[in-house]
Amino acid sequence: MFAPDRRVGPFPQSLMPAKVYTDKDADLGVFANKTLAVIGFGSQGHAHALNLKESGCKVVIGLYEGSKSKPVAEQHGFEVLSTAEAVRRADVIMVALPDMKQAEVYENDILPNLTKGKCLLFSHGLAVHFNLITLHPDIDVIMVAPKGPGHIVRRLYTEGKGMPALIAVAQNKSKKAKKIALAWAKGIGSTRAGVLETTFKEECETDLFGEQVVLCGGTSELILAGFETLVEAGYQPEMAYFECLHELKLICDLIYESGISGMRFSISETAKYGDLTRGKRIITSKTKAEMKKILKEIQTGKFTKEWVSEHKGGLKNYNKMLEAGRNHQIEKTGARLRGMMPWMTKKNIKGPAAAY
Repeated sequence: MFAPDRRVGPFPQSLMPAKVYTDKDADLGVFANKTLAVIGFGSQGHAHALNLKESGCKVVIGLYEGSKSKPVAEQHGFEVLSTAEAVRRADVIMVALPDMKQAEVYENDILPNLTKGKCLLFSHGLAVHFNLITLHPDIDVIMVAPKGPGHIVRRLYTEGKGMPALIAVAQNKSKKAKKIALAWAKGIGSTRAGVLETTFKEECETDLFGEQVVLCGGTSELILAGFETLVEAGYQPEMAYFECLHELKLICDLIYESGISGMRFSISETAKYGDLTRGKRIITSKTKAEMKKILKEIQTGKFTKEWVSEHKGGLKNYNKMLEAGRNHQIEKTGARLRGMMPWMTKKNIKGPAAAY
């Protein structure tokens, strides 16, 4: 018997489509005679800094003494300062640091150098929303969060395009905080694509949920479970790799370009029927109940407290789990098969992502 789709409504009727801000809604003149500082030169930091610079803004980079990112930033023509000096000199300061490094750097180098009238900018809401830092009372606090990794933010900008982004205002002491956020979004190219307004709470909680339940945690475990099921049943690991990992990109690309219905339009009737009738046996009411449990852990701050504790404890469990993942059979199988695919771009994913 074909099961009805439990995902069909009802949804809150009060939810209206969000307003989309574009180039005409933002004014880079907001930054006239102002200095912008980007603290950190990693994935998001380098993209924001380069895009803003090429949009005509004055940008300096703040780094800790001995940072390996310093020569890289200088090669791109930036003046590199200590974090404290960058904060003192700048009018708008972007905290482009990993979540678990923000509190320490903020306490030691950022907060002592903040003064009335400055603006602090984040690309993710965790440190602010979960009170890992104490906000200076006399400044603007905003968010500009592109919905993609920094290297794509940069690439799209150089192509004359833009990455969609979210903006939010946590403190609006100047009464101009939203204009500053929109100007920054324009400077990095995001208003070319479209910018939506949210809150630090909504961005943070939905971002963590998406990472844990669907994009990273859920997808990784689904791939591994499918691979292991086929291998344990006696099928060759190469066959399992192709069916449970390699071809996933083809399906994700279809969904990305045309939505779930568009993907279903493009696959065979057999695949479509299997999707419609078997998918619900994998993602069950128990799965959704666990999703709600994970969401509650995010909303209450339980996940953040756990992550802070793990980080302060030296990341022992974190590193152990990463190592186990690197040693899984699927990684060895995949490395060998990808070597047979000369058309596939081999990427060095270490890059500047976590640099500061």
